[in-house]
Amino acid sequence: MKIIAVTNIKGGVGKTTTAVNLAFLSAAAGFATVLWDLDPQGAATYILRAEAGEGATAKKLVAGKRELPELLVPSSYERLDVIPAHFSYRNFDVHLSTRKRPTERLLRMSGPLSEKYDALFLDCPPGISLLSENVLRAADAVVVPMLPTPLSVRMLSQLNEFIGDQGWTDIAVLPFFSMVDRRKGLHQTVIASTREQYPSILGSEIKYASEIERMTLRRAPLPAYAPKSAEGQAYSALWDEIVARIGMRVRSDEPVGVDDSVAPFMIS
Repeated sequence: MKIIAVTNIKGGVGKTTTAVNLAFLSAAAGFATVLWDLDPQGAATYILRAEAGEGATAKKLVAGKRELPELLVPSSYERLDVIPAHFSYRNFDVHLSTRKRPTERLLRMSGPLSEKYDALFLDCPPGISLLSENVLRAADAVVVPMLPTPLSVRMLSQLNEFIGDQGWTDIAVLPFFSMVDRRKGLHQTVIASTREQYPSILGSEIKYASEIERMTLRRAPLPAYAPKSAEGQAYSALWDEIVARIGMRVRSDEPVGVDDSVAPFMIS
């Protein structure tokens, strides 16, 4: 099972929409996929209509009193399940800090999922914390949406430095530019200079678009209801790049499309 974290120190960079769309595309490509919404605000949970009942608190999960397979909620899409967010996740750091080897706890918690799933996506809250250290320790790949601004470039430098200091050489760091508006001179300048400084940045770019913002209105992954749109094609290209970088093999040629079971929920 590949663990793919979608994270950024900053909020408001398109992290949740990226996690939801990539998880959908992974499932549509034939991979048994689960998305774990680690953000207490629960935006990914909301978009995928996966709200659970009582759920499990961060305290119970960290203590081993509840297991992740118990919390799985099926989405409306074949091969895509969700572990919904819980408001107690805002205290994840507090409970992780009480455990031995606290940075390895999330990796151990996710272990049982590997029996059923090919890919685990982690939608992470913004910030630097013990939880984010856990995410980096567990992840095979870290997908980093970046705004085309100097502060985002600084963040990428800090992230690379932190991972290097920890000696985690087996993590694939996969940054890409999000919410791009090439009408802005600053965006053009930052993208050009950053690509020169970091040649490994993914070539795919996600433009700023109202269609992406409408995901929260439709409550569905964008490639599910608009696969042939420019935005849907951009996310598909991004997913293809990630698959190539981390060595996942697509096991199905099934086309990405709308699942009939969710069509009635769509808002025109």
